[in-house]
Amino acid sequence: MSLTEQREGIEAGRLDMLVDGAFAFTLTLLVIGGNVVPRGTAELLQTLGNIPAFAVCFLLIMFFWHGHVRWRHCCMQADVTGRWLSLLLVFFALIFVYPLHMMFASLFNTFSGGVLPSDFKLVSLRDVRTLFVVYGIAFTCMAGTLVLLFGHAARRARREGRSPLDAQRERLVWTVPTVLGLGSALLAVLMPASSPPLSWGLPGMLYSLMFLIGPLTARFRRRHARA
Repeated sequence: MSLTEQREGIEAGRLDMLVDGAFAFTLTLLVIGGNVVPRGTAELLQTLGNIPAFAVCFLLIMFFWHGHVRWRHCCMQADVTGRWLSLLLVFFALIFVYPLHMMFASLFNTFSGGVLPSDFKLVSLRDVRTLFVVYGIAFTCMAGTLVLLFGHAARRARREGRSPLDAQRERLVWTVPTVLGLGSALLAVLMPASSPPLSWGLPGMLYSLMFLIGPLTARFRRRHARA
Protein backbone atom coordinates (compact mmCIF):
# COMPACT_ATOMS: atom_id res chain seq x y z
CA MET A 1 0.00 0.00 0.00
CA SER A 2 1.40 3.39 -0.99
CA LEU A 3 1.75 6.29 1.44
CA THR A 4 -1.09 8.13 -0.33
CA GLU A 5 -3.44 5.15 -0.02
CA GLN A 6 -2.52 4.75 3.65
CA ARG A 7 -3.23 8.43 4.32
CA GLU A 8 -6.55 8.24 2.47
CA GLY A 9 -7.53 5.17 4.50
CA ILE A 10 -6.80 6.97 7.79
CA GLU A 11 -8.78 10.00 6.57
CA ALA A 12 -11.71 7.77 5.60
CA GLY A 13 -11.67 6.13 9.05
CA ARG A 14 -11.72 9.49 10.82
CA LEU A 15 -14.59 10.69 8.64
CA ASP A 16 -16.59 7.54 9.39
CA MET A 17 -16.03 8.01 13.14
CA LEU A 18 -17.37 11.55 12.85
CA VAL A 19 -20.45 10.37 10.94
CA ASP A 20 -21.05 7.52 13.42
CA GLY A 21 -20.72 9.91 16.34
CA ALA A 22 -23.13 12.42 14.78
CA PHE A 23 -25.79 9.76 14.19
CA ALA A 24 -25.30 8.49 17.75
CA PHE A 25 -25.84 12.05 18.99
CA THR A 26 -29.13 12.30 17.09
CA LEU A 27 -30.32 9.20 18.94
CA THR A 28 -29.53 10.82 22.30
CA LEU A 29 -31.82 13.70 21.27
CA LEU A 30 -34.63 11.16 20.80
CA VAL A 31 -34.14 9.20 24.04
CA ILE A 32 -37.56 8.54 25.54
CA GLY A 33 -37.06 10.28 28.87
CA GLY A 34 -34.95 13.19 27.75
CA ASN A 35 -32.84 14.46 30.64
CA VAL A 36 -35.66 14.09 33.21
CA VAL A 37 -35.75 11.07 35.53
CA PRO A 38 -39.34 9.99 36.38
CA ARG A 39 -40.25 10.80 39.99
CA GLY A 40 -43.13 8.35 40.27
CA THR A 41 -44.98 5.54 38.54
CA ALA A 42 -47.32 7.95 36.73
CA GLU A 43 -44.37 9.80 35.19
CA LEU A 44 -42.68 6.47 34.44
CA LEU A 45 -45.73 5.23 32.53
CA GLN A 46 -45.94 8.50 30.62
CA THR A 47 -42.25 8.22 29.72
CA LEU A 48 -42.71 4.63 28.54
CA GLY A 49 -45.50 5.87 26.29
CA ASN A 50 -42.80 7.48 24.15
CA ILE A 51 -41.37 4.07 23.20
CA PRO A 52 -43.41 3.50 19.98
CA ALA A 53 -42.42 6.88 18.49
CA PHE A 54 -38.81 6.39 19.60
CA ALA A 55 -38.68 2.91 18.01
CA VAL A 56 -39.79 4.21 14.60
CA CYS A 57 -37.42 7.18 14.82
CA PHE A 58 -34.57 4.85 15.82
CA LEU A 59 -35.20 2.62 12.80
CA LEU A 60 -35.26 5.56 10.38
CA ILE A 61 -32.07 7.10 11.77
CA MET A 62 -30.37 3.69 11.47
CA PHE A 63 -31.73 3.36 7.92
CA PHE A 64 -29.83 6.48 6.87
CA TRP A 65 -26.74 5.63 8.91
CA HIS A 66 -26.55 2.18 7.32
CA GLY A 67 -26.80 3.86 3.91
CA HIS A 68 -23.54 5.67 4.66
CA VAL A 69 -21.97 2.40 5.87
CA ARG A 70 -22.89 0.76 2.56
CA TRP A 71 -21.49 3.73 0.66
CA ARG A 72 -18.14 3.23 2.36
CA HIS A 73 -18.09 -0.35 1.09
CA CYS A 74 -18.34 1.07 -2.44
CA CYS A 75 -15.83 3.88 -1.89
CA MET A 76 -13.08 2.75 0.47
CA GLN A 77 -10.72 5.70 0.08
CA ALA A 78 -11.18 9.32 1.11
CA ASP A 79 -11.60 12.16 -1.36
CA VAL A 80 -12.89 15.72 -1.28
CA THR A 81 -16.33 14.98 -2.79
CA GLY A 82 -17.05 12.06 -0.49
CA ARG A 83 -15.91 14.04 2.54
CA TRP A 84 -18.15 17.04 1.84
CA LEU A 85 -21.17 14.94 0.96
CA SER A 86 -20.72 12.92 4.16
CA LEU A 87 -20.58 16.13 6.19
CA LEU A 88 -23.70 17.32 4.37
CA LEU A 89 -25.46 14.10 5.41
CA VAL A 90 -24.51 14.78 9.04
CA PHE A 91 -25.80 18.34 8.73
CA PHE A 92 -29.17 17.14 7.43
CA ALA A 93 -29.36 14.39 10.09
CA LEU A 94 -29.09 16.97 12.86
CA ILE A 95 -31.92 18.94 11.22
CA PHE A 96 -34.01 15.85 10.43
CA VAL A 97 -34.12 14.59 14.02
CA TYR A 98 -36.66 17.14 15.24
CA PRO A 99 -39.30 16.88 12.47
CA LEU A 100 -38.80 13.11 12.67
CA HIS A 101 -39.71 13.03 16.36
CA MET A 102 -42.56 15.52 15.93
CA MET A 103 -44.04 13.50 13.09
CA PHE A 104 -44.21 10.16 14.88
CA ALA A 105 -44.93 11.45 18.39
CA SER A 106 -47.95 13.38 17.09
CA LEU A 107 -48.98 10.44 14.89
CA PHE A 108 -49.01 7.94 17.77
CA ASN A 109 -50.68 10.51 20.02
CA THR A 110 -53.49 10.97 17.49
CA PHE A 111 -54.00 7.27 16.74
CA SER A 112 -54.00 6.36 20.44
CA GLY A 113 -56.62 8.98 21.28
CA GLY A 114 -54.14 10.86 23.45
CA VAL A 115 -53.01 7.82 25.45
CA LEU A 116 -49.46 7.99 24.08
CA PRO A 117 -47.88 11.33 25.00
CA SER A 118 -46.63 14.04 22.65
CA ASP A 119 -45.33 17.50 23.47
CA PHE A 120 -46.03 18.49 19.87
CA LYS A 121 -49.72 18.97 19.13
CA LEU A 122 -51.38 19.29 15.72
CA VAL A 123 -54.04 21.95 16.29
CA SER A 124 -55.08 22.78 12.74
CA LEU A 125 -54.75 21.51 9.16
CA ARG A 126 -52.17 24.23 8.65
CA ASP A 127 -50.02 22.52 11.31
CA VAL A 128 -50.43 19.19 9.49
CA ARG A 129 -49.39 20.78 6.19
CA THR A 130 -46.34 22.43 7.76
CA LEU A 131 -45.19 19.23 9.45
CA PHE A 132 -45.52 17.13 6.28
CA VAL A 133 -43.65 19.75 4.22
CA VAL A 134 -40.77 20.11 6.68
CA TYR A 135 -40.50 16.35 7.21
CA GLY A 136 -40.66 15.67 3.47
CA ILE A 137 -37.94 18.21 2.67
CA ALA A 138 -35.66 16.88 5.42
CA PHE A 139 -36.28 13.28 4.28
CA THR A 140 -35.55 14.26 0.66
CA CYS A 141 -32.34 16.06 1.58
CA MET A 142 -30.94 13.08 3.49
CA ALA A 143 -31.91 10.46 0.91
CA GLY A 144 -30.81 12.76 -1.93
CA THR A 145 -27.39 13.18 -0.33
CA LEU A 146 -26.99 9.40 -0.33
CA VAL A 147 -28.01 9.34 -4.01
CA LEU A 148 -25.16 11.80 -4.68
CA LEU A 149 -22.73 9.75 -2.58
CA PHE A 150 -23.46 6.53 -4.48
CA GLY A 151 -23.38 8.37 -7.80
CA HIS A 152 -19.92 9.63 -6.87
CA ALA A 153 -18.88 6.09 -5.85
CA ALA A 154 -20.04 4.75 -9.24
CA ARG A 155 -18.03 7.38 -11.14
CA ARG A 156 -14.95 6.70 -9.07
CA ALA A 157 -15.28 2.94 -9.64
CA ARG A 158 -15.34 3.51 -13.42
CA ARG A 159 -12.22 5.71 -13.23
CA GLU A 160 -10.41 3.05 -11.23
CA GLY A 161 -11.47 0.22 -13.57
CA ARG A 162 -13.82 -1.42 -11.05
CA SER A 163 -17.44 -2.45 -11.58
CA PRO A 164 -19.84 0.40 -10.69
CA LEU A 165 -22.88 -1.92 -10.42
CA ASP A 166 -23.02 -2.09 -6.61
CA ALA A 167 -22.93 1.70 -6.33
CA GLN A 168 -25.49 2.07 -9.12
CA ARG A 169 -27.85 -0.36 -7.39
CA GLU A 170 -27.54 1.52 -4.10
CA ARG A 171 -28.14 4.81 -5.91
CA LEU A 172 -31.38 3.33 -7.24
CA VAL A 173 -32.34 2.24 -3.69
CA TRP A 174 -31.97 5.79 -2.37
CA THR A 175 -33.67 7.38 -5.35
CA VAL A 176 -36.98 5.88 -4.15
CA PRO A 177 -37.10 7.67 -0.74
CA THR A 178 -35.79 10.84 -2.37
CA VAL A 179 -38.69 10.92 -4.82
CA LEU A 180 -41.24 9.93 -2.18
CA GLY A 181 -40.10 12.59 0.28
CA LEU A 182 -40.25 15.27 -2.40
CA GLY A 183 -43.63 14.00 -3.63
CA SER A 184 -45.04 14.02 -0.10
CA ALA A 185 -43.89 17.60 0.52
CA LEU A 186 -45.31 18.79 -2.81
CA LEU A 187 -48.62 17.02 -2.19
CA ALA A 188 -48.91 18.68 1.22
CA VAL A 189 -48.22 22.10 -0.33
CA LEU A 190 -50.68 21.67 -3.19
CA MET A 191 -53.59 20.18 -1.24
CA PRO A 192 -56.46 22.71 -0.96
CA ALA A 193 -57.41 23.82 2.54
CA SER A 194 -60.96 22.66 1.76
CA SER A 195 -59.86 19.02 1.39
CA PRO A 196 -61.63 16.53 3.71
CA PRO A 197 -59.70 15.92 6.96
CA LEU A 198 -59.07 12.25 6.10
CA SER A 199 -57.36 13.21 2.85
CA TRP A 200 -54.63 14.99 4.81
CA GLY A 201 -53.16 11.60 5.58
CA LEU A 202 -52.25 11.13 1.90
CA PRO A 203 -48.81 12.83 2.11
CA GLY A 204 -47.88 10.40 4.88
CA MET A 205 -49.35 7.37 3.12
CA LEU A 206 -47.09 8.10 0.15
CA TYR A 207 -44.14 6.74 2.15
CA SER A 208 -45.75 3.30 2.07
CA LEU A 209 -44.47 3.09 -1.52
CA MET A 210 -40.99 2.44 -0.07
CA PHE A 211 -41.76 -1.22 -0.79
CA LEU A 212 -40.92 -0.40 -4.43
CA ILE A 213 -37.24 -0.60 -3.47
CA GLY A 214 -37.47 -4.41 -3.53
CA PRO A 215 -38.97 -4.84 -7.04
CA LEU A 216 -36.76 -2.13 -8.54
CA THR A 217 -33.51 -3.59 -7.20
CA ALA A 218 -34.60 -7.10 -8.24
CA ARG A 219 -35.23 -5.81 -11.77
CA PHE A 220 -31.81 -4.11 -11.73
CA ARG A 221 -30.10 -7.38 -10.77
CA ARG A 222 -31.94 -9.37 -13.45
CA ARG A 223 -31.11 -6.85 -16.16
CA HIS A 224 -27.40 -6.76 -15.34
CA ALA A 225 -27.21 -10.50 -14.78
CA ARG A 226 -28.38 -10.96 -18.38
CA ALA A 227 -25.85 -8.38 -19.56
